[in-house]
Amino acid sequence: MASVKERFLSYVKVNTTSNLESETNPSTPEQFNLAHMLVEEMKALGLEDVSLDENCYIMATLPANTSKKIPTMGLIAHLDTSPDMSGEGVNPQIIANYDGGDIVLNKEAGIVMSLDLFPELAKYKGQELITTDGTTLLGADDKAGIAIILTAMEYLLNHPEIEHGKIKIAFTPDEEVGKGADHFDVEKFGAEFAYTLDGGEIGELEYETFSAAWGYVTINGRNVHPGSAKNKMLNSILVGMEFNEMLPVNERPEFTEGREGFFHIMEMKATVEQTKMLYIIRDHDKVNFEKRKALFVETGAYLNKKYGNTVVEATTKDTYYNMREKIEPVYWIVELAGDAMKSLGIEPNIVPVRGGTDGSRLSYMGLPCPNLFTGGMFYHGKYECIPTRSMELSTQMVVKIISMLAKK
Repeated sequence: MASVKERFLSYVKVNTTSNLESETNPSTPEQFNLAHMLVEEMKALGLEDVSLDENCYIMATLPANTSKKIPTMGLIAHLDTSPDMSGEGVNPQIIANYDGGDIVLNKEAGIVMSLDLFPELAKYKGQELITTDGTTLLGADDKAGIAIILTAMEYLLNHPEIEHGKIKIAFTPDEEVGKGADHFDVEKFGAEFAYTLDGGEIGELEYETFSAAWGYVTINGRNVHPGSAKNKMLNSILVGMEFNEMLPVNERPEFTEGREGFFHIMEMKATVEQTKMLYIIRDHDKVNFEKRKALFVETGAYLNKKYGNTVVEATTKDTYYNMREKIEPVYWIVELAGDAMKSLGIEPNIVPVRGGTDGSRLSYMGLPCPNLFTGGMFYHGKYECIPTRSMELSTQMVVKIISMLAKK
């Protein structure tokens, strides 16, 4: 039986970076490389109904081993990694017995993960940590989730004495670019509820997320030679900077926490003639979410009054909504996960997700879908890491949820 660590280390070496600007499904063909690898592994394990469709969605079934009437449960993780940093050539480092201090990720480049910036590390003194080498992200978001799910499935297949109902498994593409549920067939999946395994430190259990929207800004300037630009040039870069400064400075990700919403500029492509900016707009509260989108659009309208009606175009597009509304009517599935954690000596930490998962959209598609911890930390960049023990406990938690569901 492969360990969760062994699976994880093999998966992260397969590049599955998604692409926000791509119009294909999936957004990058490399995601199929891991998908084909997982399909073969799942068939070898003995899972049934293993399928991979043209959009890179994998589904499979662990059949029930009892005739008892048990709700069909789903487990979901995503294949892709964030386009914020390269996922190619991932070279994981294993720190066998973490000493509790700063971690040198790359001595040559002087890249250090310090306790000053990442004090959470101190909790894992004495444990084994898996980190990057400072040149790529790690891919724990969400290859840890895949490893946990398949390790739990193998454990149940090898322990038929553990009674369980039918379990449905799905691995999705393009979650990191907001498209993970675009082509998810809820009816085909056939689960009554599901859990995503998509991040969070040990004990985290989440059933509410941000509501989220993209914010798009296009600024059309006038480029004139600087030697004769007086009263003629309109520098779109400067207008873009002005737009950004008009949004509340204290409502950026680096200054917010908990349920506090934010405006976050993700990308800026700029010349004097034209500037394009991409934002994410997020808030847990539906009323505040709508106010944020309105402020974004109104900021563009204000600048048009200043510079001309066709200079600034500011629009928004919703991507997902707070899943709490859809999960509260079946809150027992949150309690089930919490009880499973407690039975393993893990204190549940029910917190709002400062982001979103496939579960956000799937919950609105009729599949209530809270999120469970995998143990990973500091995602989307070179400081990403995960304690091996946290993945092991997450695997145990999944098995425990399944066995407890059979006894309800």
